[in-house]
Amino acid sequence: MTIHSIRELLELAASHPQLAGALHEGEDGIVARSQGVELCSEYLAIYDLASYASSGAPAMSGVGEFGDEVGFEAKLRARDLTTGKVLSLADLFATIRDDQQLVALDRLARALHAINFFGTHRNGLLFLNVHERLLKSVRYDHGRYFSLVLLSFGLNPGRIVIEIPEAASAHRTFLGYLTKSYQSYGFKVAGNLSNAGQILSAAESRLDFVKIDSSAAIRDSMVKPLVGYANRLKVPLIFKRIRDDAQFRMLRQYDVRYVEGDYLTALATNDHGPHDLSEWL
Repeated sequence: MTIHSIRELLELAASHPQLAGALHEGEDGIVARSQGVELCSEYLAIYDLASYASSGAPAMSGVGEFGDEVGFEAKLRARDLTTGKVLSLADLFATIRDDQQLVALDRLARALHAINFFGTHRNGLLFLNVHERLLKSVRYDHGRYFSLVLLSFGLNPGRIVIEIPEAASAHRTFLGYLTKSYQSYGFKVAGNLSNAGQILSAAESRLDFVKIDSSAAIRDSMVKPLVGYANRLKVPLIFKRIRDDAQFRMLRQYDVRYVEGDYLTALATNDHGPHDLSEWL
């Protein structure tokens, strides 16, 4: 894989019709401007608690000591260029009625995240969400366009995990097709499960990762069974959206290995203020 700076990647992006003129240097990396909004990247760390435990660290020694960073989930922030108001992503995408405009915006967001991630030489995997409507609007060859963009940048698609949203992950046949298509273009694939019962069908789809909401798993007393299923099926299971210390300690009791959440990120950055990441894509 070629190692480029952010500026070099920005110059390479200028040769792509859907990216040219939309990406600009900002205060904290590259930003994208399109359809009257400005988009910027944020990253949420995914930790491997196995390496944390093997280090002999105490149960909650805090900042940055949860284990190795397996990768980072990219999050998108949007701001109205006219008013300067931070936009709800749900509202932003809901206002885009034309599917091709949404496809273009979704692709722009993923290119933005990739440039900011690889241009700053981050380690690990980059997890990228895909909008539900894009999956339905692109009829076949899911992953082809983005793979070609990355290869033209000299970047390796194998370091990117495409996250399939919950609604698509609930359909076994569709999930299997999407997983096969993205993997054929070199990507890894993660399925977001809405309930624990979907883990068997997820394993049949040969996913590289499975993700589930921590609150739902704890509420339904499914943490221990899920960990057992995942271990037997040999599918890495990530418990996401950890919101507080109580949830983190509960997961630790059942030998959960992979975790992510705004609470852990806040601790790792010494930021203990309130966090609402529900609007992040």
